[in-house]
Amino acid sequence: MFRLILQRLAMAVPTLLLISLMVFALIRLIPGDPALLMLGDMADPQSLADMRASLGLDHSLVSQYLIWIKAVLSGDLGFSITSKQAVLPLIFERFTVSAQIVLVSVLLATLIAVPVGMLAAWKQNSALDLGLVASATVLLSIPSFWLGLLLLYVFGIQLEWLPVVGYVSFADNPWQALTFLVLPIVTLTLVEFGSIARMARASTIEVLRLEYIAHARAKGLSEGAVLWRHALRNAFAPTLTLIGLILGNLLGGIAVLETVFTLPGIGRLMVDSIFARDYPVLQGCLLLITGIYVLVNLLVDLLYPLFDPRVKL
Repeated sequence: MFRLILQRLAMAVPTLLLISLMVFALIRLIPGDPALLMLGDMADPQSLADMRASLGLDHSLVSQYLIWIKAVLSGDLGFSITSKQAVLPLIFERFTVSAQIVLVSVLLATLIAVPVGMLAAWKQNSALDLGLVASATVLLSIPSFWLGLLLLYVFGIQLEWLPVVGYVSFADNPWQALTFLVLPIVTLTLVEFGSIARMARASTIEVLRLEYIAHARAKGLSEGAVLWRHALRNAFAPTLTLIGLILGNLLGGIAVLETVFTLPGIGRLMVDSIFARDYPVLQGCLLLITGIYVLVNLLVDLLYPLFDPRVKL
């Protein structure tokens, strides 16, 4: 097992280096001069040259990349051009807001959707199955920002149960922070419930047709025992892959939902840094999100043998 982990980590290193090169290249393709943006249109050439030198923009692209990647490997992502804050603490502060929403939402969606999907597979082609599949399809088709606005209107404006605008961290007031996070978490849970439930249903239907399931039933086991003791592990493996992809996608694409609920997450930070041409912050956000995406899929790859006995270490 330890050898397998080392092999997977060794395979992830070239991927991360390639990602860093792509992030660096994409940032440099964005039109606009950060030095000119900071100093304004009336800045004189000498001031612009001094500012570019302080930002390292007077070097060649190869030199800029080598300097940047060396700093990244040492844990230094530089300083924000607009706010003058250190990039690494700023990114992690914003990332914790996004991560707690995404992780809780995916966990709740998994705990609800997997049993529902297995139940639908067990009752395949019944009225219950059709109703569950239709509900999952509807939830999967609804845009997250529209569902968020609808929940805000109902529970925030009409019923006045939950706050509509703002954010409070758990360190300041845990109960009040929870009231601000309920609607975003419910929104993401409902949206991701559809895809996870459909995958769980499809994989369970496939597993229930295998010979070892027929053998378990022939031994006189109850349907509950067949589902939870024999079918769950094999049926959950493809769903685990989907969950890994969902985690990566949500961490990178939660900016719209953070805008709807006015949350200071990493998605909004990335969008703001794009408009401000803040190279260090944008590079740090992209590098963190893509790196987490790779590591999550690496973790899924390592967990696969625990759920699918057919996968050999």
